[in-house]
Amino acid sequence: MAQGTVQVTHGGTSRWRRRSGEYPTLTAALAAAGDGDVLSIAPGTYRENLILRHAVTLRGPEGSVAGSVRIAPLDGVALTVRASAVVQDLYLEGADRAAPALLVEEGSPELTDLRVHTRSSSGIEVRGGARPLVRRCTVENPAGVGISVLDGGGGVFEECEVVVAGQAGVSVRGGHPRLERCRIHHAVGAGIAVTGEGSGLEALGCEVYEVKGAGVQVAARAAARLTDCAVHRTSADGVTLDTDAVLTLTGCDIHDIPENAVDLRSRSVLTLSRTTVRRFGRNGLSVWDPGTRVDAESCEIHDSTGDYPAVWVSDGATASLESCRLHDVPDALFVLDRGSRVDVVDSDLSQVRNTAVSVSDGASARLDDCRIREAGTGAWFRDHGSGGSLANCTVDAVQTGVIVTKGADPVVERCTVTSAAEAGFYVSAGGRGTFTACRVTGSSGFGFHVIDGCRTTLTRCHTERCARGGYEFAEDGPLAEGCTGDEGGTGPAARAAGGVLAGARPGGTGPRTATAAQDVAGRPADRVPASRAGDGPGAPAGAGFPSAPSAAAPEPAAAGAARGSGEVLGQLDALVGLDSVKREVRALTDMIEVGRRRQQAGLKAASVRRHLVFTGSPGTGKTTVARLYGEILASLGVLERGHLVEVSRVDLVGEHIGSTAIRTQEAFDRARGGVLFIDEAYALAPEDSGRDFGREAIDTLVKLMEDHRDAVVVIVAGYTEEMERFLTVNPGVASRFSRTITFGDYGPQELLRIVEQQAEEHEYRLGEGTGEALAKYFTELPKGPAFGNGRTARQTFEAMVERHAGRVAQLADPGTDELTLLFPEDLPALPAEG
Repeated sequence: MAQGTVQVTHGGTSRWRRRSGEYPTLTAALAAAGDGDVLSIAPGTYRENLILRHAVTLRGPEGSVAGSVRIAPLDGVALTVRASAVVQDLYLEGADRAAPALLVEEGSPELTDLRVHTRSSSGIEVRGGARPLVRRCTVENPAGVGISVLDGGGGVFEECEVVVAGQAGVSVRGGHPRLERCRIHHAVGAGIAVTGEGSGLEALGCEVYEVKGAGVQVAARAAARLTDCAVHRTSADGVTLDTDAVLTLTGCDIHDIPENAVDLRSRSVLTLSRTTVRRFGRNGLSVWDPGTRVDAESCEIHDSTGDYPAVWVSDGATASLESCRLHDVPDALFVLDRGSRVDVVDSDLSQVRNTAVSVSDGASARLDDCRIREAGTGAWFRDHGSGGSLANCTVDAVQTGVIVTKGADPVVERCTVTSAAEAGFYVSAGGRGTFTACRVTGSSGFGFHVIDGCRTTLTRCHTERCARGGYEFAEDGPLAEGCTGDEGGTGPAARAAGGVLAGARPGGTGPRTATAAQDVAGRPADRVPASRAGDGPGAPAGAGFPSAPSAAAPEPAAAGAARGSGEVLGQLDALVGLDSVKREVRALTDMIEVGRRRQQAGLKAASVRRHLVFTGSPGTGKTTVARLYGEILASLGVLERGHLVEVSRVDLVGEHIGSTAIRTQEAFDRARGGVLFIDEAYALAPEDSGRDFGREAIDTLVKLMEDHRDAVVVIVAGYTEEMERFLTVNPGVASRFSRTITFGDYGPQELLRIVEQQAEEHEYRLGEGTGEALAKYFTELPKGPAFGNGRTARQTFEAMVERHAGRVAQLADPGTDELTLLFPEDLPALPAEG
């Protein structure tokens, strides 16, 4: 297109200014024009570098086709604006990689319907004190930045579009622009980049997408505010903040991001309100470093496409979430490292494949009035120094409600766990924790499961309808006061200490350690419930249980010198029932003992497989026999210590690649010289495992057993059918567990014998007709999948003691018989079936 002519119409009112003319070049026309003049440019291509020094209007002819007027110099800036001019309907081309196509240096010009197609350093550059109003302009600059605002520049950009940029779509360094309803896409590096102290940007109703890099970058003390904006389809993070950056997102939508949706670090501060983060490949919010902070209110983070936590807070950063929703993610919230803290208030965390809240490495989390549902684990406080609090929270339909391990010490108050597939609250491996006024309802496992001697404190807690028992304390350690549980439920929904774990030390004032029976109540005095002195009004002295285990059955860890195998086998023989189990253990013991003697005589000894599979229902004595087996092997010199380390899936399986192997190694190391007892081992290989990491635990365990075959004895336990399937998941499993011992259910007479032992141990007697009534009671007792076997016998005895106490308390001066005899009327009612 050839260069046309330029008509200039003067806008002045003075007679001497009332003239117009045509000029062959734009440069000549601009030299003649003054403020208020209108320059109408004929269609054509103008190879000129234009500079607007007056407040003129520069436009294409009315009714012309878009792009019919092209300003296309061979080098340099196509158009420089240094006045409050009006520029409309022009097509600007630049070819100088060292200069912008359109440069605005001064004034408040109005730039409307411009098309900038260039291969320049910038498509549009605003600097100095310029404050342009830019409307409906389009920028294509595959060689550089789309729009640059520098060195104090500002202005408003309305309905503009950066179609392509070889660098950032919009770059702000020292400027303060406002973007309204703009679209930035197909940029490289960043859609919007705001950098440097004093830099600021405000965007309203904008869209940033298809960026090779981050959608929005704010860094180096810059600040930005985005309202009702969308960021999506980037190749890197959606939004990044670095080095004291400040960003506010209100009503924004960040989605379809392959990396972190929002990543901030180095003392940056992010405020989110009514913002949605969805379909992200790594973290929805990734927060790092001391001084870095996120405050989110009424936000939603959901539908992760990767295997990472929705919110990650580490290295001393802090985050606050209020009235937020996190759902359909692998993990909801991970906070780790000393100094890191998260406060979550009135928020929902749901449909979480692994852990809703994880706290580790000295971090802290505080959740108040939150709702967690449909998760693998509700909250997990993992290790020493990790803590915080849960208050007024509900946890529903999870595998395990709250886990506390390895020295973590949270405060949990007025929280409720319902319908857990495993334990409501689980404490192991030296975890602590204080639980006050917490409830567990409808758990398929225990309500409160505390093992490894953890010094957990429970106050005024309550359980009901927990299939395996309300309270299970595997070692002396927990302190419990005023805790209650129902007596029945679907199956013998158990209580520890007869339903009330409370009381003072005899003759003392402080709370005592409340302990619940181990896997079976039938062994003589292996565990005794907490002292019940003062359980109810008028409870007679002596109505409670002894405050310490009987000397007849000391714990291996508490016994001074190691016991001989004969003494330990004697304790095994004293257990009620289990005849086939006793024969198996004796046969195995005899093989080991004879093999040891043959070696001493210089003879070859047959190889004995010491690793075992225990199959059978809960409460049949598997844990007890495992503990005795370890002590027997220690007495024979096969194991160095013979101690028992009890773990389950939750102790071995991590949420991410590599973490499972580490946890399995740690558990194996704790068991060195003793027995590693894996309860419900079949849970490591669920039938619908998918991407489950349980098989990694099995593979790791098999290798450790091979590499350290003399250091640890491994016993895996669970239901018979499930354990048969477990043995087929890895070719090395069946070869290493060549001996299976089956624990049958107790019959009515064996359950009666357990109650008799309990009564004898606690100085009670069965009155006339009580034995027959108990046998009938146990015959008629429903024995579904939740039947507790020996645990049921213990619970029945404890319930009888409670009812006996209520009856005798009404007597003015009871004698010895009244204080010790249990009668048929002391039996609890049979629980309803189903």
